[in-house]
Amino acid sequence: MTRRDFSERDIHMALDGELPVDERVAYDAWLEASPEMKARSVRYVADRAALRAAFAGVLDEPVPARLQNIVFGEAPVKTTASSSRWWRVAAAAAMLAIGGVGGYVAGIDHLGLEDSAEGQLAEQAIAAHVLYAAEQRHAVEVPASDKDHLQTWLSNRVGLKLVAPDLAAQGFQLVGGRLLPAGESKAAMLLYEDAKGERISLFVTAESVEKTKGTYGSEEDGPEAIYWLDKGYGCAVVGSLPRAQLTAVAKSAYSQLVAGLAS
Repeated sequence: MTRRDFSERDIHMALDGELPVDERVAYDAWLEASPEMKARSVRYVADRAALRAAFAGVLDEPVPARLQNIVFGEAPVKTTASSSRWWRVAAAAAMLAIGGVGGYVAGIDHLGLEDSAEGQLAEQAIAAHVLYAAEQRHAVEVPASDKDHLQTWLSNRVGLKLVAPDLAAQGFQLVGGRLLPAGESKAAMLLYEDAKGERISLFVTAESVEKTKGTYGSEEDGPEAIYWLDKGYGCAVVGSLPRAQLTAVAKSAYSQLVAGLAS
C-alpha cells in the first residue's frame, strides 16, 4: 500500500469509525509523530464527551414534527422562544452525529434541559470541565505562575472582581484559567489539580438572579456541579470527587470569592 499524507479530516474519520482498516496503522503512526494533531484528536474526543453529557436527555428523543417539516422543505411555523431552543438542540445533536464538533462546546448557549438560570449555569460548567480538564498541554490559557495577571484579566473580562481561591487546604493547587462564553456574557474557568492528578474546576460568571444554591449531575458516574448564585455572580465547582469532598471544596471556594468581592 502506498502511504499517503494524513490531515485533520482523517482525525474526524477515525473518530467516526470511517477510516479504512488498512490505513489505521499508518494513521496511528502519523498521529504519534505529530503532537499537535494528537492533541487535536484528544480535544475532539473531549468535545464529543461534553456534547453527549450536555444533551444526554435529548439525543434519544424523537425529532419534533415541526423540525422534520423544516428538514423536508416545508414552510416553518412562527418561531417561539421554546421552539428556537429546540431547533438549536437538534442542530447540536446533528453536529454530534456527523462529527466535526471541535470547539463547539465552548459556545453552548442555554441548551440545557433546565430553563432555570442555575440549570444553565451548571450545564455550562460541566461541559467546560469535561472539555478542558482532560487536556494536558492546553487546559488553560494563563498558567498559575502568572496568577496576578490571570486574576486581573478575568476580572476585567467577566466584569467581577475575581480572586482565585486558595484550595491548598483541600489538597488542590491552581493550574491556571481561561475565558469562556456563557450565553450572552462571559465566564471565567479556574482549573485545580491534586497530587494524584485529579482535577476540579471553578466556573464563575456575572448573574443577576435571586440567591440560590444546589447540586447538579449531568449523567450517571459523570462529574457533578455544586453551584450557587449570589451577590451578582453565579459560580459552580465541578468535579468527580465524593460528594462530601466536593462540598467542602465548594464551601471554601465560595467563602473566598465572597471575601474577594467585598475587599
